[in-house]
Amino acid sequence: MSALTFTHIGGPTALLEVDGWRLLTDPTFDAPGRTYGFGWGTSSRKTTGPALSVEEVGAVDAVLLSHDHHADNLDDAGRAMLADVPTVLTTVPGARRLGAPAQGLRPWEATTLTHPDRPTLTVTATPGRHGPVGARAVIGAVTGFALTWEGQEHGAVWVTGDTTLTSEVRHLADKLSVGTVVVHLGGVRFPTTGPIRFTMTVADGRDLCRAVRPSTVLPVHHEGWSHFLDSAAALERPELAPDGGTTVWADPGSPVTVEV
Repeated sequence: MSALTFTHIGGPTALLEVDGWRLLTDPTFDAPGRTYGFGWGTSSRKTTGPALSVEEVGAVDAVLLSHDHHADNLDDAGRAMLADVPTVLTTVPGARRLGAPAQGLRPWEATTLTHPDRPTLTVTATPGRHGPVGARAVIGAVTGFALTWEGQEHGAVWVTGDTTLTSEVRHLADKLSVGTVVVHLGGVRFPTTGPIRFTMTVADGRDLCRAVRPSTVLPVHHEGWSHFLDSAAALERPELAPDGGTTVWADPGSPVTVEV
């Protein structure tokens, strides 16, 4: 049986360690206090710095990047660290913008990570939409990632990436058995765009988990930025997993271990 060590670093950034592999999601390592523009009159201030520095995280085998064009998923320090990462997996347009070694994956396209002393990891891109219907044309592409390997007992480890609760996302379990989900929340909203949400709320996350039925839920992307408007609900650390499952609201910088 494999065990996943999960370290939430802040915002969407987490270190996933399993069977010798070290994978980092959405690197954000800038100091707090700066306001970043996201286009179309939207912006957000980073309110909390990372629990670990790039140096404290150390070498990683791959970065799983939901998307490259918003600073709450890839800020300046995070972008700089990519030069030292052998594999960066992201969206197809994101890979074009970043250049080598970034590799773009379309929804349900898969690639493998291999090492002579570790199990082969299959990384499959999963669909997402960063806002309402039609948002992709304006906001750009995003992706999630499903990790599978031989000997896994509880189903895939799925990182949702920044997405709303679309029909494709809700019905992902029709194509993939999920054991652990790293779910991006935050209920992102901006004054200039009114009530429109650009990521899932805590309530959406609970609905998703009822549909997908993972055994373990690891929430991220719910603190550290001013546009995470669902942070108050997240602070209550509610249970998101269905009956029999476990929700782990990991304290930033403190590793937790779950069976996968």
